[in-house]
Amino acid sequence: MNNQTLDTVLLFSLPASGKSETRTFMSSLTPEQCVQEMAMGPTVQLDDYPYVHLMHRIDEEMVANGWKRAFYQGPTRPFQDDWTWAVLIELLNEDYENLINRRTFNPTSAGQAIMDRLDSARAKVGLSEPMAEIPYGIRAKVAEAIEAEARHELDVLNATCSQDRTGKTIVIECARGGPNGSAFPICPPHGYWSAFQQLSPQILERASILYVWVDPAESRRKNIERGLPNAQGSILNHSVPMEVMLAHYGTDDMAWLIEQSDKPDTVKVERIVEVGDKYETKTYYLPAARFDNRKDKTSFVRKPKAQWQPEEMKALHDGLAGALQTVRKVKNSL
Repeated sequence: MNNQTLDTVLLFSLPASGKSETRTFMSSLTPEQCVQEMAMGPTVQLDDYPYVHLMHRIDEEMVANGWKRAFYQGPTRPFQDDWTWAVLIELLNEDYENLINRRTFNPTSAGQAIMDRLDSARAKVGLSEPMAEIPYGIRAKVAEAIEAEARHELDVLNATCSQDRTGKTIVIECARGGPNGSAFPICPPHGYWSAFQQLSPQILERASILYVWVDPAESRRKNIERGLPNAQGSILNHSVPMEVMLAHYGTDDMAWLIEQSDKPDTVKVERIVEVGDKYETKTYYLPAARFDNRKDKTSFVRKPKAQWQPEEMKALHDGLAGALQTVRKVKNSL
C-alpha cells in the first residue's frame, strides 16, 4: 500500500454512531476523491455484526427445537458470557487472514459450518463449545433453519475474500464499550483496550483507527431512531436492546486510550506475541483520529441519495476528510 492510502482501517464507535452511514457515503465518492481527500482506496469490508445476528438465530432455533440457548441470556438480553466479545474478535481475525490470502470456502452446509466456526472461536478464548453438545437431530434442524441466512453471509464473505486487494483499503467495523458508569481502564473483556489485546498482530501491524465520536446518550437515541421492525439482520436498520446498550455500551474508552498514548493521535498497544519459539513484548502505535459526529452529520445518508442536501454532504465530507488526513499524516510519520 502506498503512502497516499491506508491499508487497514478499524472503523470503531458506539452503536448507531454513524459507522455504516459513513461507509455508505464514502462509497458514493469517486476513486480519486477517496484517495486524495479520504486517504482510502476502494474499500473491502469486514464486520462482526453478522455473527451477532447468527448467534441470535441459532439460539432462537434451538429453543424452538426444545434445547437451551447457547449464546444469549434471552432474545433481547446480553451475552451469557462476556468473553463472547473476544470470540467476535477471533472471528474477525480469521476473516482478515482469509481476505489477505484470498481464501474462500464452500461447505455443503453453511449452517453447520457457522456452528463449527463459533465453537472453534470460543475454544480459542477458553470458552465451552456448545454446538458440539447439541443432539445431532436438533443440530441438523437448527442448521437447516438458518441455512439461507448463513449461506448469504458466507457468499458475501467469499466475495469479499476473493477480491484482488491491489490499491484497496480494508475496513473492519465493530462497536465496543463498557457498562454504564465504568471507570477507566474498562475491565476486560469490555472496551477497545480489550479488543486490541485480541486482534491479531497481522491486523495491528497494518491498521489505523477512525473513531466515529458520539456520546452514549446520543448513541442510545440514534439506536432507537434507526430501528425498523423485523430488521435485526440489517446492518443499517437493526436496533440494539436497551439492556445491552446500558450493560455493554454505557461508555467507551477510545478517547481515554488516545490520551494515554505517548505519541499524539495514536493508540498505544502493548502485547505479548509469539516470535519463533519464544514470546516477546511488542509495542504497536495505531494512528487514530476521531470524526466528531456529536452533532449528527450522518443520518441523512439513510435517505435515498437523491434527497441528500449539499450542505449535509459538505459537513460529512469535511469532517471525514479532516480525520482521515490526520490518520494518513500520522501513519506516514511512524
